[in-house]
Amino acid sequence: MAPTPALSDRPRTLVVGGGYVGLYVALKLQKKVKSHGGIVTLVDPLPYMTYQPFLPEVAAGSIESRHAVVSHRMHLKQTEVITGSVTALDHEARTATIESADGVSFELPYQDVVVAAGAVTRTFPIPGLAENGIGLKTIEEALELRNTVLGRIEAGSVLPEGSPERARALTFVGVGGGFAGIEAMTEIEDMARKAVEHNPRLKRSDLRFVLVEAMGRIMPEVTEEQAVWVVEHMRSRGIEVLLNTSLASAVDGKMDLINMPDKSPAQSFEADTLLWTAGVQANPVVRHFGFNLDPRGRVTANAELRIIDAEGRPVEGAWTAGDVAAVPDLTGGGVGGYCVPNAQHAVRQAKHLAKNILAERWGVGQVTEYKHQNLGAVAGFGLNKGVAKVMGIKLKGPLAWLAHRGYHGFAMPTWERKIRVMADWALNGVLGRDTTEISDIETPYRAFRTAATPAPKPAEGKDTGKAKAGSK
Repeated sequence: MAPTPALSDRPRTLVVGGGYVGLYVALKLQKKVKSHGGIVTLVDPLPYMTYQPFLPEVAAGSIESRHAVVSHRMHLKQTEVITGSVTALDHEARTATIESADGVSFELPYQDVVVAAGAVTRTFPIPGLAENGIGLKTIEEALELRNTVLGRIEAGSVLPEGSPERARALTFVGVGGGFAGIEAMTEIEDMARKAVEHNPRLKRSDLRFVLVEAMGRIMPEVTEEQAVWVVEHMRSRGIEVLLNTSLASAVDGKMDLINMPDKSPAQSFEADTLLWTAGVQANPVVRHFGFNLDPRGRVTANAELRIIDAEGRPVEGAWTAGDVAAVPDLTGGGVGGYCVPNAQHAVRQAKHLAKNILAERWGVGQVTEYKHQNLGAVAGFGLNKGVAKVMGIKLKGPLAWLAHRGYHGFAMPTWERKIRVMADWALNGVLGRDTTEISDIETPYRAFRTAATPAPKPAEGKDTGKAKAGSK
């Protein structure tokens, strides 16, 4: 264990995780905690918060990737930011074990802790999935998805028509019919359609998009009528929507699909691109924190956003919210009685939690229970296309798309980032969608190393085709 680095010795509110909850808790607390002689410390492996509802638009090129993230250091000027991970908590001793990005471990004392570690992609032991799939929980995954789709379109355009290799390159599969999966598939189809317009060797019918959903319907957040309309809309754009269907294997890019629930064989075909958006799970790091977890691995909490033990008793000085927490939904509308893991709840819970900490620790106001009626849901399917249910009002098409952009443009944290995102939208409206592929993202040193590698010397005595000096 390394010595503790030069960090503040003031009473500390430790925020574990810098996503929706962590960022907003720190934003709301940093000045007020400082005025009471304390300090807020935020620990996250990444130096930024990712606004995940924008990932499909990043993948489709509607939003510049850096504009969909919020820098911790830029916006948390009075917060002690540590880029690293909390690997363990000893809450009885009020001590956290931190591992920096360089692998240096040290202990950090705290007064209060906010567990806001968020969620990670949930996968299943499907053969070939880990080797061939890509998720959509991070900005890096969105960029990789974008470059993969554009790269395979370019590669497929020079392969022989009718060949299995061309069909494989131009086939794009998405697993998961929730908001993330539907938005991602429709956004990249919209982008691919535009990319094909710039390539005379291809037409839209050369591309194959397949969405696989194990349930009998998609997007449970909208009405049954709207879900049916979305399926019809996607199919009208040439996207195959396979309901009651699951992925059984993806070994070597061969997609073996089965019917649900009997698991009988459905289709088999090859594809180079496999997008996985079939659910999320609480960040498994919380298993090392010593708090009580529910059967789904979430930290148990009460409606005041306090962490509770197995008997339902509040743990003093311990708080949680967001996707990592099992927070009761007092409106009665949550699945299983708990708030659903979405940005709408996470942001509001974070603001409520900050108020409760101020009330509990410094007597500023009163500790109250979190209760929020879901306002609805909005989704974008590419330019001028979408579906929404806002306060009971059902929308589809351009109006829903405007509602989607209006809501998320407003919800994006900080005015600096809102302005950047809206500028991206305005430029796209005037200049059109950008379909430029940035290659070599995974191998950025390739060009330099190729240039720095000495060329092989010609074999001795071999004619190089150049005339010798003095020859005629």
